[in-house]
Amino acid sequence: MVRIGSLELNKSIVAAIGKNPVESATRAKQLGADILELRIDLLDEDEEVHETLGSLKYTGLPVIITNRMKQEGGEWEKSEDERIDVLLSLMPLADAVDIELCAKDRDMVVKEAKKSGKTLIISTHDFRKTPETGVMKGVLDESFAAGADIAKLAVMPGSFDDALRLLDVTLHAKSAVCTIAMGDIGKHSRVVAPIYGSVMTYGSVGTATAPGQLRVDELKKIFKLI
Repeated sequence: MVRIGSLELNKSIVAAIGKNPVESATRAKQLGADILELRIDLLDEDEEVHETLGSLKYTGLPVIITNRMKQEGGEWEKSEDERIDVLLSLMPLADAVDIELCAKDRDMVVKEAKKSGKTLIISTHDFRKTPETGVMKGVLDESFAAGADIAKLAVMPGSFDDALRLLDVTLHAKSAVCTIAMGDIGKHSRVVAPIYGSVMTYGSVGTATAPGQLRVDELKKIFKLI
């Protein structure tokens, strides 16, 4: 079973943290989050990120860091080299790191994560469509071949059939995956995908950081019911 920090993942709820990170992290713990994800690209420019990340550790929850590129739904405005440098500099303070499969310097992050014993998430986001089933399987396989401990795939369904295909891919995945169907059509996948084998799901604390995201406490209540 894959872990982030000391937490063994099983229907684990990740709270995505952007603005007001320390306050949001405290609230996330109160709402029942299992893990925090610090979205570096969503922080204010004057935010002291190293200090912020250190503060998040006081919640006692494991922390994922990601610095999402615009191509994959992020808001990072500076150069790609700077984006990767920031991610690498923060890695010693985190329990896990998320890097995009398509990132130019992905392997640099992979190498450092493996060297420092951090859980590695390699992610792909498609905000336009749900690719063909074979393509989705290929993306997950490519992520594992690149070194992922967890392969993350988020897609935009155009129909419930698309969401079902993603669930089928999840059910038959050979290693640890996190899968999400975004938007209103895919909203239920954030609850259902963990039943099919997605090791974690993402929830919001305040403003959602992705289309169709449910709040952490809503996810927690539904998981207790099912």
